[in-house]
Amino acid sequence: MLAGPSELAIYADKTSVPEFVAADLLSQAEHGNDSQVILVTKNQQITANVMEQLYRQLELLPRKDIIGKSLSSSRLLVFDKVKEAFDFLNEYAPEHLIIASKNSKKMATYVKNAGSVFLGNYSPESAGDYASGTNHSLPTNGFARTQSGISVDSFVRKITFQKINKKGMKNIGPSVQIMARAEGLDAHKSAVDFRLKK
Repeated sequence: MLAGPSELAIYADKTSVPEFVAADLLSQAEHGNDSQVILVTKNQQITANVMEQLYRQLELLPRKDIIGKSLSSSRLLVFDKVKEAFDFLNEYAPEHLIIASKNSKKMATYVKNAGSVFLGNYSPESAGDYASGTNHSLPTNGFARTQSGISVDSFVRKITFQKINKKGMKNIGPSVQIMARAEGLDAHKSAVDFRLKK
């Protein structure tokens, strides 16, 4: 799994709580200078309300220098439509995604790529770090498009078994022959040839 600097994207709407959204952005930004936080919404007023809270809360935090550097590479994005916002979020594929909305369950159906998703106004990312039971080792840098976070399943060794009978070989053998021939792997093809001749 490719894990890098911490990331958090938040989708906020008119039902979100600006104090909560700001606190969540700051909580992820304090991880390090290279952390990135993104606020996505379809309402400019939400960004203004969140920014007001963010700067108010920032002054009270001991790691405000680190947070300030992190915020310099962070973004506030306003989209015209919810679908456009989630198209962006799926392309960005954040390590952590908070859907700060009373409609978070419905909006969760739009999520295709994210390391871990937090639904509703009372699901902060910090709960995922410490107590809510989700894994804390998640893909960053867009790798949530192709990888999942580490889970118990990551440590389970799996063995696959196959048994092909004569009828099965007659069905799939020709496909194997064509692909083996295309790759120039004649011994692979021969292993099927001999069986089909029998």
